[in-house]
Amino acid sequence: MQFSESHYLLSSKPAPLANFSGLLRRLNVDVPLLGGLLLICTFGLFVLYSATGESSRLLINQAVRLGIALVAMLIVAQLPPDFLRRWTPWGYLAGLLLLVLVLTKGDVGQGARRWLDFGIRFQPSEAMKLAVPMMMAWYLHDRQIPPRIGHLAVIAGFIAIPTYMIAQQPDLGTALLIAISGVIVIILAGMSFRLMLGLGVLAVPGALVLWNFMEDYQKQRVFTLFNPDSDPLGAGYNIIQSKIAIGSGGLFGKGWTNGSQAHLEFLPERHTDFIFAVLGEEFGLLGVLSLLALYLFVIARGLYIAVQAPDTYSRLLAGSISLTFLVYVFVNTAMVTGMVPVVGIPLPLVSFGGTSMVTLMAGFGILMSIHSHRKLLPH
Repeated sequence: MQFSESHYLLSSKPAPLANFSGLLRRLNVDVPLLGGLLLICTFGLFVLYSATGESSRLLINQAVRLGIALVAMLIVAQLPPDFLRRWTPWGYLAGLLLLVLVLTKGDVGQGARRWLDFGIRFQPSEAMKLAVPMMMAWYLHDRQIPPRIGHLAVIAGFIAIPTYMIAQQPDLGTALLIAISGVIVIILAGMSFRLMLGLGVLAVPGALVLWNFMEDYQKQRVFTLFNPDSDPLGAGYNIIQSKIAIGSGGLFGKGWTNGSQAHLEFLPERHTDFIFAVLGEEFGLLGVLSLLALYLFVIARGLYIAVQAPDTYSRLLAGSISLTFLVYVFVNTAMVTGMVPVVGIPLPLVSFGGTSMVTLMAGFGILMSIHSHRKLLPH
């Protein structure tokens, strides 16, 4: 009898955990993906607290934004992929309309017109990071894979219109990322290597045309990439200070809240675009590798969901969301370490910001929806 009671007690201990896991499954939450995201966000809150000069107010603001983003993720996870597919064209058109409003009536900040204020101030360009790949996946869903030349021309138009409108704000970094998200869908759809090579060759004169439309400060960022020491107190200041911060962290870092570059205000934009430098200075190489490992886990889980997806729309969309997230991580870390020009791309789920976090979490909600509804969709 004593054995049976102890056996009962041992077997009953995991019950709350099992009930919680069952609740998450009923909410269409993918537990491994959620776990990876929460670890990144928690790590990010620690780094952000130090980067903001130990500001409790900004930390609470970020935590509230994270809560809103998680709610958005849960809501989107309840929407079946076929529902998302039916409403994709309307979402894309609504996004274009918002971009038109930005260009005509948007709020101006830091020399750019990127925001709308409807009681809540937000950037419509962030929503296009999801709307564009969703539109590409919708268009290719019932068409031949790999796409034909005519289909590629239509897709190019879907990508070019919002990319051009966002570049006019001007926000060249976001415009390029949105264009990349659409191109990723085409690549996942099986575009031939010869065609990719041909487009790569055409990209060279395209870059020359783009150069003529770039603002002077954007051109200066490109020049600074190759020789930041040419203007150490001007255009090259951000990159130089960022490299100093990362290099001074060594293997284990200087310790949480002990980063001199950030706290002595040598490092600019330390809680937004250059927060990765704060991470490197205070947590060292081990901290950097830990965060990158979490990012890679989330990306790998997203690609696994894409492979398991039952139809073309879900597969292309899940793959694009996962690989675009990889591009965001690469661009920010490469920018902070001086490998690419400064383009103003935040570190995903770590940098201070609201609209970007909500958009990213909504994207992961789409991944969860695709994974949880995969058995319900027709093959």
